[in-house]
Amino acid sequence: MSQASPPAELRRRSILKGALTGAVVLSVGALLEACGAQPSGSTRSVDSGGQASAGQDTHKEIPLLRVSLPGSLSSLYPGQESGILNYYVANIAMEGLVGVDGEGRLVPALASAVTRTDDRTYVYTLREGALFHDGSPVTVEDVLYSITMAADSTVSPSTASYWADLASAEKTGANEITLVSKSGGVAFAWLPASADALWIAPKSFWQSTGGKVGTTSTLFTGTGPYQVTAFKPDSYIEFSRNPHWWGAAPKAAKLRIDFIPDDSTRRLAWQSGEADVSLNVPLAAAKQWEGVSGTRVVYTPDRSYAGLTFNTSVAPFDDPHVRRAVAHAIDRAAIVKEVLHGHGQVATALSTPEQFGGLWTPEQATAKLATVPQHEYSLDRARAELAQSKVPGGFTADLSYPSTGPHLGTAALAFAADLKKIGITLNVKELAVEQWIAELNTFPGLAFFWYFNTTGDPGELVSWLFGAENPAKYSGARAAELVGQAATTGDPAARAELLLQAQQAQAADAAYAPLWWGQSALALRDTVGISGYTSYTLVSPWPTQIYAAV
Repeated sequence: MSQASPPAELRRRSILKGALTGAVVLSVGALLEACGAQPSGSTRSVDSGGQASAGQDTHKEIPLLRVSLPGSLSSLYPGQESGILNYYVANIAMEGLVGVDGEGRLVPALASAVTRTDDRTYVYTLREGALFHDGSPVTVEDVLYSITMAADSTVSPSTASYWADLASAEKTGANEITLVSKSGGVAFAWLPASADALWIAPKSFWQSTGGKVGTTSTLFTGTGPYQVTAFKPDSYIEFSRNPHWWGAAPKAAKLRIDFIPDDSTRRLAWQSGEADVSLNVPLAAAKQWEGVSGTRVVYTPDRSYAGLTFNTSVAPFDDPHVRRAVAHAIDRAAIVKEVLHGHGQVATALSTPEQFGGLWTPEQATAKLATVPQHEYSLDRARAELAQSKVPGGFTADLSYPSTGPHLGTAALAFAADLKKIGITLNVKELAVEQWIAELNTFPGLAFFWYFNTTGDPGELVSWLFGAENPAKYSGARAAELVGQAATTGDPAARAELLLQAQQAQAADAAYAPLWWGQSALALRDTVGISGYTSYTLVSPWPTQIYAAV
């Protein structure tokens, strides 16, 4: 996260498929526009399988909406387990002071207005009449205690470090909270969002559970549109509609999410009619899903980044010639075409195009990011780089990928064939996701990096990968200097340019080899529709956008 020093360990979210001077009161949406919002209609939605909103809204209630996920959860709380699927689930029941809309703009959640009195100070007015699931009123004390829990490394080990930029959090009025940033950076505006690092629960709930929330015995008590009624880790979770929610009542009265990590099993369950919606359908099998009667599959950029990370402190990857040789031997365009079936984009940088909302459209961002120096596919150049390295005769290396990302393995086998031609033998192996995470935390010489951005902050990933505890052990002074400048600037446009320059500065060192920016595939029955499906939908209270269709 760009809001703080990144965590030392790789977190589940990074690899799982696992922030105006002058005292002006703004709506939350207007605040983000001042901080770099995404203009309406600028998010690309690729929809080769049919319209997400296909089918007329019947305005009827859905008694039970059944959803399948391509992984499993042992905790519902992203502060404890920050996989992207945890975010998808937590946003159904929990809210922050602000949320994110389908265009990547910060919007009201439990705060109805924000005053930014200077570069460092944000004053939040709580939504009048907001209630928790149990009917108790939301108070300033509840919010402040939730922030304390979010910043506690024991209670929230996966996200506590994001709060390092928080200088203070105080009650400044009967219904008012003031947060002060240490840096004055633009990214601070995202911190109290449920798509980032804040999930608000009653102070009494935190205290009664000892901070251990999101377990089978401590189901969420939040303010979202649905309340958790049952949770069996690694199996399923059930919700019922929250009658106290401040927003419009969602169409589905109840919701059940089944965790089905095995893709074949999930498709068979779909064919048997056991789900109405399936998230993150594997791209390699999307055509098979599209072929199931009464099914449509829709696609949208998911702001994910896939690439290789070289541990620059481990031989032979401590040699930049070796790193460049590997980068030149990867045909990224072929991978996007053949492995992703065109549902992706060649990554020219670490930031994704959809992360620059309000500053550049995704098309403009794509052009800007293409100015980062590239290691184009060329086996001749790869051989030349290897010849200048400390291992001109080649070498053998291992590369693992998670069972939750089979397309990573297919891609690895594809470029392993080309690496073989220049004298590099790549041993590709599949690991269970938890085993793979454990291996990544040992910082191997060569590793896949698979990250799903949840915010609209262009520095979310970059500041980690160029930070002090980055997974490449990279010490590029110029890149780190530029990211440091970006972290403290209050000008969104200047910040974006600094982040771009940092990526340009790193390119020659090739500590990272970007491969692709991904898309996600969503399967829907003809009996349901989803309105406004975009890149940001699933990190918002997305079930509220689903309706019964005819």
